[in-house]
Amino acid sequence: MSVIDDVKKMAGAAKGASRVLALASLKSKDRALTRAAEIIKKSSGSIVRENNKDVKSAKSKRMPKAFIDRLTLNPSRIGGMISSLKKIAELSDVVGRVDNMHRMPNGLWIGKERVPIGVIGIVYESRPNVTVDCAALCVKSGNSVILRGGSESINSNIALFKCLKQAFKEAGLPEGAVNIITHTGREAVRALIRMKGLVDLVIPRGGESLINEVSRYSKVPVIRHYKGICHVYVDESADLNMAEKIAINAKVQRPGVCNAMETLLVHKEIAARFLPSLIKKLKDAGCEIRGCDVTRHIVKGIKKASEKDWRTEYLDLILSIKVVSDISEAIEHINKFGSSHSEAIVTEDYGNANRFLKEIDSACVYVNASTRFTDGGEFGMGAEIGISTDRLHARGPMGLEELTTYKYIILGDGQVRK
Repeated sequence: MSVIDDVKKMAGAAKGASRVLALASLKSKDRALTRAAEIIKKSSGSIVRENNKDVKSAKSKRMPKAFIDRLTLNPSRIGGMISSLKKIAELSDVVGRVDNMHRMPNGLWIGKERVPIGVIGIVYESRPNVTVDCAALCVKSGNSVILRGGSESINSNIALFKCLKQAFKEAGLPEGAVNIITHTGREAVRALIRMKGLVDLVIPRGGESLINEVSRYSKVPVIRHYKGICHVYVDESADLNMAEKIAINAKVQRPGVCNAMETLLVHKEIAARFLPSLIKKLKDAGCEIRGCDVTRHIVKGIKKASEKDWRTEYLDLILSIKVVSDISEAIEHINKFGSSHSEAIVTEDYGNANRFLKEIDSACVYVNASTRFTDGGEFGMGAEIGISTDRLHARGPMGLEELTTYKYIILGDGQVRK
């Protein structure tokens, strides 16, 4: 069977399963997720062994440290997946919820009922936890899912998929509720994104080239989990101890993820007091600094930042720094070079905080907090299917509600239109 035929058969099974899942009870869905947590915990040793194969292969190919970090599973990260499964199981069911029910003058009652989207295709790279998070959110929201991870994490993904499949079967969910494409070539991705009529939505998570290819060639609607060029702006009125703490966390805590800071903007009036200490601490943490001319004048020995740096998602211990004249220049820079992901201002000025919230065109905008909080788990969603930088139909971390659409329900007692 060809790759295209294999993917088509899988999509057909997923479509059939989606109709059953849409009507599945909350109890059966939660039982599936709870059982998946138990099986993953019991299988953690074998999962780590399979992950070690992927990590060893990536190291042999001299992949960057940040890439290795995203790929690696350890007891703590497996524990995180187990915790996410349990938290998602505890969430209220959004399927069947009726919003905005209202009575018209003619006596009709009209409302919007949340319903599953159908079949969700997830195309992702390197991070094995995506396998669990996406499968759990899709099933909880009544959608079937087709997973297609990257070749670099194939052993890890298959090991996790087997746990999920066993759990869902034991809970009585339909065959085809969760699926994985094991073909590692791009042909499988091209086949999946052309399954119009069988696949209802595709969410690409990965590098810029992958996302651009999926967006360009898909015949299925796409929500992009696009790159995260995230900014922190330290305002003239900022508490500098708070600003330093936020900047270090946003860059260093986990640099290889999309909500890490890539560019720091600093008001010119506090730059000379703020930057020397901060840059020293960042360098001590292994971070390379690239700065504008003013930054390089304040702290010597820094590489000059180019315009390309302002547009780059490093996903590594590299940070660009620019000194700006005021909040207007900071906002202009972010809206020009950002990717509409996550931005933060550190300020004690209420007016500037409010202006930043209103004028920054990004999915998540923070006042006095790290961009690292842009995450479905941190937002109370249990996990996330992705972080949308698009505007339709979802924006920011996507949880259960963002995996549903709606239908109008209309209740009457014999009304006819005149």
